[in-house]
Amino acid sequence: MEDFSRMFKAAKAASIKAAQLSDDLRNEVLNTLADRIVAQEESLLKANAEDLARKDKNDPMYDRLALSASRLEGIAADMKKVATLPSPLGRITDERTMPNGLYIRRTSVPFGVIGIVCEARPNVTYDVFSLCFKSGNVCMLKGGKDADASNQAAAQLIRDVLSEKGVDPDVFVLLPSSHEAVGAMLSAIGYVDLVIPRGGRRLIDFVRDNAKVPVIETGAGVVNTYFDKCGDLEKGKAIVNNAKTRRVSVCNALDCLIVHEDRLCDLYELCAPMTSHNVVVYADEKAYEVLDGNYPGELLKHATAETFGTEMLSYSMGLRTVASLDEALEHIREYGSGHSESIVTEDKAAAERFRNEVDAACVYVNAPTSFSDGAQFGLGAEIGISTQKLGARGPMGLEEITTYKWLIDGNGQTRP
Repeated sequence: MEDFSRMFKAAKAASIKAAQLSDDLRNEVLNTLADRIVAQEESLLKANAEDLARKDKNDPMYDRLALSASRLEGIAADMKKVATLPSPLGRITDERTMPNGLYIRRTSVPFGVIGIVCEARPNVTYDVFSLCFKSGNVCMLKGGKDADASNQAAAQLIRDVLSEKGVDPDVFVLLPSSHEAVGAMLSAIGYVDLVIPRGGRRLIDFVRDNAKVPVIETGAGVVNTYFDKCGDLEKGKAIVNNAKTRRVSVCNALDCLIVHEDRLCDLYELCAPMTSHNVVVYADEKAYEVLDGNYPGELLKHATAETFGTEMLSYSMGLRTVASLDEALEHIREYGSGHSESIVTEDKAAAERFRNEVDAACVYVNAPTSFSDGAQFGLGAEIGISTQKLGARGPMGLEEITTYKWLIDGNGQTRP
């Protein structure tokens, strides 16, 4: 525990320095680091290969863990995008001069030390550092054992660039990939200002239930798409296929397709693009009867009580038939996680009801939920997708990881 105490104290001290850095220096660090990621691609992929060698290729988490040259290039491009964004710090969001002459304004400031607990997602290491650093925060990462070699390589690279630029390397801290490290972070009152879990439901629940420091819940997504009776078939085919198969291991991937019973005649055509990806469909009775003999038999299963409300994270999908928009909305209320929901419809009234009544961080009309991503929202990258309502909600970029303080200037006034 003494080692954790040392790291926490170093991070807290670094947070004071991090808040004072110029935005130009922050951008210089991020651009240099982005170039270095591409230049050191071979060593970073070698470290990632060590992690992948310990993972079953059939495990849905394998895709989350895997890095490639193109993914590293994408990470570097996102980091450079963050460097181009305006600083979120020092923005005056409210100001007034009181009758007694006090000048009061509210200005944006960093949280301080942001702790990130994540599973097998080495790309998260770069994303969260770039956002924390740009917003003047210290990033304290506790990664999973599955990604330990990848995270160690990333941490070394990040800290090397920080040192080269004369920045305290403790603005990025990688904790050991142990359970003890999680407990220490969640109990670090006075050192860690905010914790953000990045992972599945079990991880998020553990962090929320055990933290003694503030937490923002992110990540777990049970995602539905409703194909309405007025849905356009060509749009629907593209939207469903993209939402399900683009990347199955991410939180914005489609878990359940809800179809209006009037469109069961189009169901096979709606699902057909997914056959090239061998997507297993767990269908309710009405949908099963329609697909039986059309959709590949080895990929068609009967839905069970556990199908709906499950985050699949694989080439699997639930399929539910409904008789009305009301029934679709009720399904989403019961089984959705408040992450992302979509409707495919040409009926403007149905679209408006869906927007107004679906209680989720991201609500789509005629677009796939795969767009629930900080970079896709123009945020450069994301530190997570918040599914809670207090504070940040949806993709969290720079503004969402700042807080504010009140500044009051007087001239000797006293309160009566």
